[in-house]
Amino acid sequence: MRTFVFLLILANGVVYAWNAGYFGNAGDGGAVATVAELEPARIRVVGHGEKPPVARQRAEPAAVVEPAEFCLAWDKLAPADADRLASALAEKFPGVRAERHSVPGPGGDWWVHIPPLAGKAEADKRSAELKLAGVSDTLVIQDGPNRFAISLGVFSAEKRAEERLAELKAKGVRGARLAQRPGREPLAAVEARGPFALRAELLGTSGDLLPKASAQACP
Repeated sequence: MRTFVFLLILANGVVYAWNAGYFGNAGDGGAVATVAELEPARIRVVGHGEKPPVARQRAEPAAVVEPAEFCLAWDKLAPADADRLASALAEKFPGVRAERHSVPGPGGDWWVHIPPLAGKAEADKRSAELKLAGVSDTLVIQDGPNRFAISLGVFSAEKRAEERLAELKAKGVRGARLAQRPGREPLAAVEARGPFALRAELLGTSGDLLPKASAQACP
């Protein structure tokens, strides 16, 4: 009896193992899958002598592309220095276009004034009248081409000078005018444009010629 029970249990175990695929044949005809069947995308055939693939390296940064042309400017130069620089660049670098142009010099202020009067007495009398009218900051010019004119203010900005003139007219001041005073000797600037490959050499030449002048990118 015990032998019969043992054989029955053994038979059931064999049937279970067969159905589970432990003997290489699945009960449903395909329960045991190979690695290729489970993950075919990860299988790669390596040829004879070929090294296994390595992880993809990080992409190298893209190379900086230099511009085709450069443009440099030197401003606030004395006219003679600007002439020397423009001539030297044009002579040494035939492929570079160097242009020299003038820029307004410092001191070109806007002047509110009453034009010159007949003499000192008349200028002093008019100045006293202005002060009685509440106009301060008056000055009688004592010499020069504007002798006996009355200065009513000097401004660096034209807009501020126009505001001063309007203020005087509102107070009843007659004859006041606005004019631009000539400044000192005008300055000059140089602009150079050319192939970018010549930029470094050109900067060296300009630095040797005008050590105190610095080049800037064109505005």
